[in-house]
Amino acid sequence: MSDAPHRSVLLEESVQALAIDPNGIYVDGTFGRGGHARAILARLGTAGRLVAIDRDPEAIAAARSLAAADPRLTVMQSRFGDLTGAVRGAGVKGGVAGILLDLGVSSPQLDTPARGFSFNAEGPLDMRMDPAHGESAAAWLARADAEQIAAVLYEFGEERFGARIARAIVAARVASPVLTTRALADLVARVVPTREPGKHPATRTFQALRIQVNDELGELTRALAQGCDLLAAAGRLVAISFHSLEDRIVKRFMRDEAQGPRLPKGLPVTAAQSCGRLRLVGKPTRPNAAEVAANPRSRSAILRVAERLP
Repeated sequence: MSDAPHRSVLLEESVQALAIDPNGIYVDGTFGRGGHARAILARLGTAGRLVAIDRDPEAIAAARSLAAADPRLTVMQSRFGDLTGAVRGAGVKGGVAGILLDLGVSSPQLDTPARGFSFNAEGPLDMRMDPAHGESAAAWLARADAEQIAAVLYEFGEERFGARIARAIVAARVASPVLTTRALADLVARVVPTREPGKHPATRTFQALRIQVNDELGELTRALAQGCDLLAAAGRLVAISFHSLEDRIVKRFMRDEAQGPRLPKGLPVTAAQSCGRLRLVGKPTRPNAAEVAANPRSRSAILRVAERLP
């Protein structure tokens, strides 16, 4: 396990966006190492409650340690794409006052070589948020054909050299399977003809495989829809995205829910039936210069907020 400190991105901004009621029930859909959870608990009164969700066993261990000292915290090991099941499993009845989704991968995951998320250190090519379930990145690369690999690299990594990388992976595994982070990173570096300034050539490939292995965009789509259903009137939905694919899903979901259903003209409906379920709150927020300087991994973060209408 890595001892590297984890800095919660947009910490004050996201907690302020929740507009916390001291007696409310809140959900942290991605506990990580608990930075946001601790900030929420600090603002809750004795009657308030926080449900913390994560599928990473190391995050769950950290959450349970915190919960042992604070009865207001309930910990659920679950995918955040099953937000409804986790919240109801925690015994919550009725609507919740706020939901926070801090997306992407955490610093401890990136900085622990054995988890296989990073090309900066040698480790098994795993990338699973929960190493006990699902298929590792190495296993997926061993069975996918070049067309499938290229499609994932293009769709989830926006990698314009995806087809070239995919062909190289399929050719390389004939002699030896691609099993480690360094093996994959070195392979990509050999076949990508140009590099983006300040980025390792394997950055997009690793992002794409991580998203594929963990179904991150599918999880996000399900979590947003379920989160909207779980919120009480005036409850806040707060999401922090770290790349354009995530942010596009969040932005479109909040926009569409604010606009309401698109109905044919002249259809006899009530005003309530034509209204959206959410209203957008403020403008998208990015980390300030001081936060980016202190934590360069925050530079791509963007926070969006919406509030549930009655």
